[in-house]
Amino acid sequence: MTGIVRGSAEPGSLRAAGAATLPTLIQGGMGVAVSGWRLARAVSLAGQLGVVSGTAIAVVLARRLQDGDPGGHLRRALAQFPNSAVAAHILERYFRPEPREPDTPYRPVPVPRLRPSRVFTELTVAASFVEVWLAKEGHGGSVGINLLEKIQMPTLPTLYGAMLAGVDWVLVGAGIPAHIPAVLERFADSRPASLPLDVSGAEPADGFQMHFDPGSIVAERRPELERPRFLAIISSHVLANHLARSADARPDGFVVEAPVAGGHNAPPRGRLELSETGEPVYGQRDAVDLEQLRALGLPFWLAGGYGSPAKLREAQSQGARGVQVGSAFALCEESGLQAELKDTARREILATRLRVRTDPLASPTGYPFKVAQMAGTVGDPDGVTVRRRRCDLGYLSVPYRRENGTVGYRCAAEPADDYAAKGGDPAATAGRLCLCNGLLAAAGMPQLRPALGAEVPLLTLGDEVAEALRALSPEARPYHARDVVSYIMSGR
Repeated sequence: MTGIVRGSAEPGSLRAAGAATLPTLIQGGMGVAVSGWRLARAVSLAGQLGVVSGTAIAVVLARRLQDGDPGGHLRRALAQFPNSAVAAHILERYFRPEPREPDTPYRPVPVPRLRPSRVFTELTVAASFVEVWLAKEGHGGSVGINLLEKIQMPTLPTLYGAMLAGVDWVLVGAGIPAHIPAVLERFADSRPASLPLDVSGAEPADGFQMHFDPGSIVAERRPELERPRFLAIISSHVLANHLARSADARPDGFVVEAPVAGGHNAPPRGRLELSETGEPVYGQRDAVDLEQLRALGLPFWLAGGYGSPAKLREAQSQGARGVQVGSAFALCEESGLQAELKDTARREILATRLRVRTDPLASPTGYPFKVAQMAGTVGDPDGVTVRRRRCDLGYLSVPYRRENGTVGYRCAAEPADDYAAKGGDPAATAGRLCLCNGLLAAAGMPQLRPALGAEVPLLTLGDEVAEALRALSPEARPYHARDVVSYIMSGR
């Protein structure tokens, strides 16, 4: 059994090892499979906090197995999964001894639902376990997992799988992760846990909740697991105050993310204003009051535009424990981004030809999303990429209450007629992109469509990666995660 024995820390407190164990540098938990186990492992081996992405992790495992599992890493990790029957079923269903032919579509996986199928739940737990287990294999460094609060339906099985593998940290953003500490406590005791599910149009008496029982995966000799530390990713000191002052929601610290960070950004406060280029305008109201944050007495890390030694010094001078860095790691050799995308992005950035646009409409979540304007991607500035709308992965679909009280699912990136038939406003579909398929394609796992070809990759980066890239790779050559760590840490 690979789970680790639970300590005696109280919820929302640092463990007995103390602040000396806190990292200075946190690697961002980026995208779908960009922050994979190889990247997290490399950062952890370099002495800082490596983080795997938990987004759509079930799809990632299923597709990697269908691609032949080069090196046998996934099968090696599945051999350590505490339910051998589940592991065997996953291999039987998805593993192909010979790599999938380039013109063969991936086998579909079950989609997230309020009452998920057993296949979905088992695949999600196992996939999260595999990713964390491989990131931690053979060393004592710390590894975390990153989740989005807005993607609620897979959260419980993803967390439990990560804890079975001994994950050290859990990071959650894109929402108000008030219920995560209680879930971690219950899973540490192998007790069932629940999370409230946001359902559009729900009535007060509905009480929609997600449930997960660890006994459905490990029926006998369930271990007591270590409760991982929890970091809330925030962009507001108001939210930090709310979480810190609640005994049930208090995290172990915060990652404070500025709007220049890649991926999803918090929307601006107040009335939405757009620039001449159609991007959200952020102002003084969107700045986090670090004095109020310091007064909470919890460690915090600054993120978004902090990927340089000077920025690390600046962050620490303002009371931060350190920084979180994403885009510089996204373009390194160990990241899960498709190699050609990384090569092209490095060249385009250094030539000052690549623009990253904060798109207020791209994400079906309604959050602004950074889209790199690069040829051959969804953000192609010449607009040559065309995609037939479909929603076949469902991670960003929104549950809604039907008139009969049951729950349906709709996504603003699905066909407008389908969205309208489910009670959605068809105007809300304008400009939406399928992040699920686009991000998987960027990680080298595009679905193939009969007569339409492969899904087009969507590349997301932060606004201010150029400075780090000029230092790490002035000639746009490949570099490694350890180079990023050395560069940033030279600012201590």
